[in-house]
Amino acid sequence: MDTPIQYRKFEHPDITAKGETRALVRLSHLHTLWFNTGSLCNITCKGCFMESSPTNDKLAYITRDEVRPYLQEIKDRKLAVKEIGFTGGEPFMNPDMVAILSDCLAAGFEVLVLSNAMKPMHHKKAELLALKDQFGDKLSLRISIDHFTPARHEELRGVGTWAPMIEGVRWLVENGFNMAVAGRTLWHEDDVQERAGYAAMFAREGIPVDALDPMALVLFPEMDEQADVPEITVACWDILGIRPDAMMCATSRMVVKRKGDDGPVVMPCTLLPYDTQFVMGESLCEAEEAVKLNHPHCAKFCVLGGGSCSVAD
Repeated sequence: MDTPIQYRKFEHPDITAKGETRALVRLSHLHTLWFNTGSLCNITCKGCFMESSPTNDKLAYITRDEVRPYLQEIKDRKLAVKEIGFTGGEPFMNPDMVAILSDCLAAGFEVLVLSNAMKPMHHKKAELLALKDQFGDKLSLRISIDHFTPARHEELRGVGTWAPMIEGVRWLVENGFNMAVAGRTLWHEDDVQERAGYAAMFAREGIPVDALDPMALVLFPEMDEQADVPEITVACWDILGIRPDAMMCATSRMVVKRKGDDGPVVMPCTLLPYDTQFVMGESLCEAEEAVKLNHPHCAKFCVLGGGSCSVAD
């Protein structure tokens, strides 16, 4: 009798290390299309899953002319996309960012920009005000505030990063922008403690964000590709009581442009910008295939969120 081939965790696209069938997620409908604007950032943060920095240009700046065909494909194929999201790097470092935002808003989409609210955004204040005057709350920004205390925020983002971030947040508030906040859960505080800490900070700073609303204050689990996390099998859905169509890749895709490539490609989600096994093609049509959950981020961030499929992994 032949000995079964042994695989390491997350090695085989269809089979786990235990020989079980790997779970996959089918696209139910495309609700959110993300664009990675480029991996360059004005700061270097500890634990950034994108490894963004002032020197990381693995992902090139995506251009206005490269974004437009995707907007046209959505229109031509009558896709049910409601939201266009932008992440980086720091999106406001992209020279075409304002023009891209204008195109997306003019096409009728709700637009979300993930930003650190620091100097690159400050340099675009006049343009952002013009967009807000024209499109109102169709434009939203989610600002990264890693912790509700300056010391812990700067522990990850560097000395001197709190003040310009708060200045940017206050400017957004004073000018009535639709705004949310993203935090991190690195310090092992429970959800109640974290949200209470943010609520107190929001009150002190005059930030009208509801810390108890998980959409207004998004608290992201830490992502470590080297961490020993369980693989997700088809049996896990019933064990965990989670539906595949609740996963991010059931309703989202992300467009990235790698340095040196002729054009952009489509990936399943925002968490896997570099892993070539997840390249789905150049068009949204090609990216409609099911996504095999063959990465630690799929398990820890999207499916488990700290849970487990079994008592012993």
